[in-house]
Amino acid sequence: MSIAIIPARFASSRFPGKPLALIGGKTMIQRVYEQCKMSKLSRVVVATDDQRIFDTVRTFGGEVVMTSPDHPSGTDRCGEAARLLQLNDNDVVVNVQGDEPFIQPEQINLLLSHFEDKTVTIATLASKLVSEKANDPNIVKVVFSKLQKAIYFSRFAIPFSRDENLTNIAHFKHIGIYAYRYQTLCQLIHLQESSLETAERLEQLRWIENGFDIYLSVYEYDTISVDTPDDLTHANQWWLANKKLK
Repeated sequence: MSIAIIPARFASSRFPGKPLALIGGKTMIQRVYEQCKMSKLSRVVVATDDQRIFDTVRTFGGEVVMTSPDHPSGTDRCGEAARLLQLNDNDVVVNVQGDEPFIQPEQINLLLSHFEDKTVTIATLASKLVSEKANDPNIVKVVFSKLQKAIYFSRFAIPFSRDENLTNIAHFKHIGIYAYRYQTLCQLIHLQESSLETAERLEQLRWIENGFDIYLSVYEYDTISVDTPDDLTHANQWWLANKKLK
């Protein structure tokens, strides 16, 4: 079975109540949920710590579980939700960010395709990044091997071009959606914070430091995430311009 778990909390230093913000007349959490339902996933569940979000999901007919308010990351919230749902070890859990209202079903399907290989335990996505954005520390970059395994994630522009005249260097933006086998997710949430993670503030570096392989596919569509009220304005403008969603 494959299941999307969408962590959604009300408290946020940059944008309190973000999951309930409206985009084209629907809450953001409903947008994310409905996009996931159009993929090949067997099931979609919201994991929240807030009664307002819980009630909203129930109102539009979605499945939701209540989790602890003390989780330090979305991965930890996914772990508790997966335990409450009593998943099997080899079930695939897709951690979909609750601030990705326009996530494409094709992205999720591409991610799931990795798990046709029984040896794959973690997978994620990236998209090609225009060079002028490579130095933005708010955009996480990733480099990966020819075997489609992530080598490193960074807020720095990687790879760094030592030769200023070299113009054919490709940079890739990490798309923050992960999939894991349930037994692997249980291992990840018990790992201690690592030195690389502390430096970059990127939890996936903890997994690499502990020897986990993260497989990666490149998807050309660059998602629109909503981190701030300004991002919400941009998301509504995008929706009005495209009208791809009802």
